[in-house]
Amino acid sequence: MADHVHESRAWVARPREEVFAFFADPANLRIVTPPSLAFRLLEPVAAMEAGAVFDYRIRWLGVPLRWRAFIREYDPPFRFIDVQVRGPYSRWEHRHLFLSEAGGTWIEDHVRYRLPLGPIGRAAHVVLVRRQLEKIWLFRDRAIAERFGPLRR
Repeated sequence: MADHVHESRAWVARPREEVFAFFADPANLRIVTPPSLAFRLLEPVAAMEAGAVFDYRIRWLGVPLRWRAFIREYDPPFRFIDVQVRGPYSRWEHRHLFLSEAGGTWIEDHVRYRLPLGPIGRAAHVVLVRRQLEKIWLFRDRAIAERFGPLRR
């Protein structure tokens, strides 16, 4: 089954180190996740670093789901990659990239994901999941703008 890709790119007028620090703190996932997903970090993460693992719970369509993320790469203040090792996707790899330009920071996200259940997963993607991810990223953009000021594309 083919992977799906979600990409996002936005510029904020804040220094890369500040923006990176915000995104590198797993506790801030709650801020950039819609309340409808009821995001909850299950235990504090001692430090964000390569090899760190953190567990959280979300609600998707009212169904509680556990998610375990593994930080595969961590290169502050430039990038980090988290991958789902347990959760609703059969594959989820999220690359966060932070680039300095014009006194601000480009925030780039590249998510490669795959749904389980073959044809059922493909149909769910078309009918629901793709649109839900788009809505999650719209919420995320609003939360980033509230935190760091207006976004530029």
